[in-house]
Amino acid sequence: MSHEFRNGADALVMDDRDHVATLLRDMQAGDTVHYHLGNVLTSLILLDAVPFGHKLAIVSIDEGQDVRKYGEVIGRASQSIEAGRHVHVHNIEGIRGRGDNFIKENSA
Repeated sequence: MSHEFRNGADALVMDDRDHVATLLRDMQAGDTVHYHLGNVLTSLILLDAVPFGHKLAIVSIDEGQDVRKYGEVIGRASQSIEAGRHVHVHNIEGIRGRGDNFIKENSA
Protein backbone atom coordinates (compact mmCIF):
# COMPACT_ATOMS: atom_id res chain seq x y z
CA MET A 1 0.00 0.00 0.00
CA SER A 2 1.28 3.45 -0.87
CA HIS A 3 1.57 5.86 2.05
CA GLU A 4 1.08 9.15 0.23
CA PHE A 5 -1.19 11.88 1.54
CA ARG A 6 -4.47 11.97 -0.33
CA ASN A 7 -6.97 14.78 -0.76
CA GLY A 8 -9.68 15.08 1.85
CA ALA A 9 -7.88 13.14 4.60
CA ASP A 10 -7.49 14.40 8.18
CA ALA A 11 -5.84 11.17 9.31
CA LEU A 12 -3.60 8.51 7.86
CA VAL A 13 -4.21 4.75 8.02
CA MET A 14 -0.98 2.91 7.27
CA ASP A 15 -2.42 -0.57 6.58
CA ASP A 16 -5.94 -1.85 5.91
CA ARG A 17 -5.64 -4.17 8.97
CA ASP A 18 -5.02 -1.21 11.34
CA HIS A 19 -7.31 -0.40 14.26
CA VAL A 20 -6.05 3.20 14.44
CA ALA A 21 -5.37 6.21 12.26
CA THR A 22 -2.87 9.02 12.92
CA LEU A 23 -4.19 12.58 12.87
CA LEU A 24 -2.58 15.03 10.47
CA ARG A 25 -3.73 18.05 12.52
CA ASP A 26 -5.18 18.89 15.93
CA MET A 27 -8.89 18.07 16.09
CA GLN A 28 -11.62 18.47 18.69
CA ALA A 29 -14.36 16.20 20.04
CA GLY A 30 -17.33 16.39 17.67
CA ASP A 31 -15.16 17.02 14.57
CA THR A 32 -15.59 14.71 11.59
CA VAL A 33 -12.36 12.90 10.72
CA HIS A 34 -11.86 11.75 7.13
CA TYR A 35 -9.37 9.01 6.26
CA HIS A 36 -8.76 6.58 3.42
CA LEU A 37 -9.26 2.91 4.10
CA GLY A 38 -8.01 1.28 0.95
CA ASN A 39 -9.39 3.42 -1.85
CA VAL A 40 -12.48 4.50 0.09
CA LEU A 41 -12.68 7.88 1.84
CA THR A 42 -14.26 7.06 5.21
CA SER A 43 -15.27 9.29 8.11
CA LEU A 44 -16.19 9.14 11.77
CA ILE A 45 -16.94 11.60 14.56
CA LEU A 46 -14.22 12.19 17.14
CA LEU A 47 -15.34 11.46 20.70
CA ASP A 48 -12.25 13.12 22.26
CA ALA A 49 -9.92 15.96 21.38
CA VAL A 50 -6.89 14.41 19.67
CA PRO A 51 -3.66 16.30 18.99
CA PHE A 52 -1.64 16.21 15.76
CA GLY A 53 0.35 12.99 15.40
CA HIS A 54 -1.72 11.04 17.92
CA LYS A 55 -3.85 7.99 17.19
CA LEU A 56 -7.61 7.57 17.13
CA ALA A 57 -9.53 4.31 17.05
CA ILE A 58 -11.22 3.71 13.70
CA VAL A 59 -12.91 0.54 15.00
CA SER A 60 -14.09 -0.48 18.45
CA ILE A 61 -11.33 -2.25 20.38
CA ASP A 62 -12.12 -4.58 23.26
CA GLU A 63 -10.20 -4.53 26.54
CA GLY A 64 -7.26 -6.94 26.23
CA GLN A 65 -7.34 -6.90 22.43
CA ASP A 66 -4.11 -6.37 20.49
CA VAL A 67 -4.01 -3.00 18.71
CA ARG A 68 -2.63 -2.72 15.18
CA LYS A 69 -0.85 0.13 13.42
CA TYR A 70 1.39 -0.33 10.35
CA GLY A 71 -0.29 -3.75 10.08
CA GLU A 72 1.60 -4.80 13.22
CA VAL A 73 0.62 -5.14 16.87
CA ILE A 74 1.76 -2.01 18.74
CA GLY A 75 0.17 -2.75 22.11
CA ARG A 76 -2.84 -4.06 23.96
CA ALA A 77 -5.98 -2.18 24.98
CA SER A 78 -6.03 -1.68 28.76
CA GLN A 79 -9.75 -0.83 28.52
CA SER A 80 -12.46 -0.93 25.85
CA ILE A 81 -11.98 1.82 23.27
CA GLU A 82 -14.84 3.07 21.10
CA ALA A 83 -14.26 4.07 17.50
CA GLY A 84 -13.52 7.82 17.54
CA ARG A 85 -11.61 7.77 20.86
CA HIS A 86 -8.06 8.99 21.40
CA VAL A 87 -5.68 6.01 21.62
CA HIS A 88 -2.63 6.69 23.78
CA VAL A 89 -0.93 5.60 27.02
CA HIS A 90 -4.15 6.05 29.03
CA ASN A 91 -5.90 3.17 27.20
CA ILE A 92 -3.17 1.12 25.54
CA GLU A 93 -0.14 -0.61 27.01
CA GLY A 94 3.03 -1.67 25.28
CA ILE A 95 3.68 -5.39 25.19
CA ARG A 96 7.16 -5.55 23.67
CA GLY A 97 10.06 -6.08 26.00
CA ARG A 98 7.87 -6.41 29.09
CA GLY A 99 9.58 -8.80 31.46
CA ASP A 100 6.54 -8.86 33.72
CA ASN A 101 4.37 -10.26 30.89
CA PHE A 102 7.03 -12.87 30.05
CA ILE A 103 7.16 -14.02 33.66
CA LYS A 104 3.35 -14.21 33.97
CA GLU A 105 2.89 -16.04 30.66
CA ASN A 106 5.68 -18.54 31.31
CA SER A 107 5.16 -19.27 35.01
CA ALA A 108 2.09 -21.50 34.62
